[in-house]
Amino acid sequence: MSLPPLFDRLRLPVIASPLFIISTPDLVIAQCKAGIVGSFPALNARPAGVLDDWLARITEELAAHDRDHPDRPAAPFAVNQIVHRSNDRLEADLAVCARWKVPIVITSLGAREDLNAAVHGWGGITLHDIIDDRFARKAIDKGADGLIAVAAGAGGHAGTLSPFALVREIRDWFTGPLILSGAIATGASILAAQALGADLAYIGSPFIATTEANADAAYKQGIVDGRAADIVYSNLFTGVHGNYLRASIVAAGLDPDALPEGDLKTMDFGTGAGKTKAWRDIWGSGQGIGAIQAVEPAGVLVDRLAEGYAAARADLARRIGS
Repeated sequence: MSLPPLFDRLRLPVIASPLFIISTPDLVIAQCKAGIVGSFPALNARPAGVLDDWLARITEELAAHDRDHPDRPAAPFAVNQIVHRSNDRLEADLAVCARWKVPIVITSLGAREDLNAAVHGWGGITLHDIIDDRFARKAIDKGADGLIAVAAGAGGHAGTLSPFALVREIRDWFTGPLILSGAIATGASILAAQALGADLAYIGSPFIATTEANADAAYKQGIVDGRAADIVYSNLFTGVHGNYLRASIVAAGLDPDALPEGDLKTMDFGTGAGKTKAWRDIWGSGQGIGAIQAVEPAGVLVDRLAEGYAAARADLARRIGS
């Protein structure tokens, strides 16, 4: 499919998903220098004034990288905006993004025509994450440039539809940028996403287990040690269904096999010595973590994904040729 020119700078057809708490400038810069889109949630910059500092640093360091390495320029970066009415920072954060002309804005939990128009006004593009075809159509009707299809097995807030079904339904009517999320953790799975009809893969959980990630050491090791069977799907912790590491739920004193239903706001749970909170103590993760074998720099992870992607393409060509 046809992609906007800013994606021409990618070494690998990948967007690193914005990870709440975890994605900070260190990780984003490493991802972009490695040749994939790096991203972070605007809400990770706390207090709100820090967002301007983060965007200044990311913009300046990537520009310096491009000057020093004209043969391998950095990939563009993205900022995730939560559009839900509970985000009282949205307007102010969007104004900061406008000041720095953020190239890609990823929107979640709501689609707004005025936000899309604002991003287009400074020359950026918007990608909206969705879990089914109905929400996909609404996002495009409201002016989003592309879609992030969050299929079954994705980390954090995730849908339940098979990527085979979800991508096919969207491609029946949409020819624009389509990014697929859901248990993608190897070069071969990046190629598989493209074979289904997606343009790019959306990868999150593997980057939790990187040296640049702002995550507790135990969380990173939990990603390394975890398998698909260790992921629990629940709406208890934020009111929206998502995937979480079983070990973190047990550590919070809860039974992962008997969780009650949640509500629309983050819930605190007493655990004796203190409180347990979603994302900080209850750790999001996708089902693809069985492929993660060690905590390593983000650049090393991208190198391995690129090698696996090239090998998968070569292997597929051999098998088709035979």
